[in-house]
Amino acid sequence: MLTQIRGLHHVTSMASGARANNAFFTETLGLRRVKKTVNFDAPDVYHLYYGDEIGTPGTVMTYFPFPDAARGRRGAGEVALTSFSVPEGSLDAWQARLEAHGVPNIARDTAFGAARLLFDGPDGERLALVETAQDDRAPWTGGGVEAEIAIRGFHSVEMLLRDAGPTAELLEFMGYRETAREGAVTRYEIEGGNPARAIDIRTDPAAPRAQQGAGSVHHIAFSVESRAVQAEAAEKLAQAGWPTTPQIDRDYFHAIYFRSPGGVLFEVATDEPGFDRDEERAHLGEALKLPRQHEHLRAELERSLEPLEG
Repeated sequence: MLTQIRGLHHVTSMASGARANNAFFTETLGLRRVKKTVNFDAPDVYHLYYGDEIGTPGTVMTYFPFPDAARGRRGAGEVALTSFSVPEGSLDAWQARLEAHGVPNIARDTAFGAARLLFDGPDGERLALVETAQDDRAPWTGGGVEAEIAIRGFHSVEMLLRDAGPTAELLEFMGYRETAREGAVTRYEIEGGNPARAIDIRTDPAAPRAQQGAGSVHHIAFSVESRAVQAEAAEKLAQAGWPTTPQIDRDYFHAIYFRSPGGVLFEVATDEPGFDRDEERAHLGEALKLPRQHEHLRAELERSLEPLEG
């Protein structure tokens, strides 16, 4: 069993427009854009990161906004819901805020004893705010959301799978354990680590297969402390039958990837070096930062990439 995983590191999704995506996460949800860079494999596409003040692991939602991308189709084999932690008693204020911003498909319910506000993002992605007690992570308030209600970071993600068994075995190998069941949903949590410690699996044998597109989660990333610890985890995963990619330098963390049995792409990402390695903390996310191999494209990209403001 792995002992290196500390909870979620980030969640990466796809979008159809950079400006609308940026406005939703920075203005409507009040998160900080902590990095404005490009997709390593498609440099004509942004990679935008949103989180707390410094992009602490467990707070960062990231997007690849492919211009005019077709919407994905919800279904089995994907992350169907991404949830953020907010203070207890804040959902009335959040509902009023989302309604004022014209956010669609708002609903209230309770899951595993916690009040929850569900809604759609700009590309139809399903998101939720979950009232959470004793989440002492400091919120970002520069986006205009008061500290009393502001998002603290991730609460959990929910995968929709036809057969939960093999993925549950993988999560248990990664250090998670089953802590609760509610209907078709089983919750797995990791002890210690960061507050983004819950993974839910919703089982539906009849669910159609998901088709990725705008609004789909591309992958979820799990947090480890360092490259050395990541290498240990990769070795143990390979020995258990889940070989990973080599360690890949993503500038702000190192990453390894592997496909989980249910179809969701898993990443294990390092907490180091962080998003302030090439920008002062006071100015995170302001300048276009390019991977070294794409720096020669700067002039072209600054002309062609969609302006995020204005």
